[in-house]
Amino acid sequence: MQEIIDEADVGRTTFYAHFETKDDLLRALCEELFGHIIDSAMDCTHTHGLSMDGNTPEPVFCHLLQHLQENDYNILGLLSGESSEIFMRYFKDSLNGLVYTQFIDRPDRKRTELPDDFLVNHISGSFVEMVQWWIKGHMKQTPVELDRYFRAVIEPIL
Repeated sequence: MQEIIDEADVGRTTFYAHFETKDDLLRALCEELFGHIIDSAMDCTHTHGLSMDGNTPEPVFCHLLQHLQENDYNILGLLSGESSEIFMRYFKDSLNGLVYTQFIDRPDRKRTELPDDFLVNHISGSFVEMVQWWIKGHMKQTPVELDRYFRAVIEPIL
């Protein structure tokens, strides 16, 4: 906690006035990051220069990958640090909502016999694993390439 307080250049009292634990800080960070991405997907005004074609959903996952590549909020440190399990839990939980709105709740989605909650869990878990693979491989692919790979894998089941 002291390292966080020192890096933020705030006093201990100030920090604890906003966050009781490091877990609370991680949750707030994830809420801010995913709130931004979800809001951007809904109004399409902040897409990091990514173009959208009318046949696919907004590039919300590509947008998220762009944030990871830019290391916004020091995400790479969170993914590889001692709190990575906590961050990954929030990451996956936040992804569940994103997957639901971007893929499951679409009116043009073909219906399958698979339960929606199974699909959401599968897609979110796949995305998290893909991000870990990407980071371990030193992020050689661009967010656009990785988004294309991800869609190639998940769109057939949807």
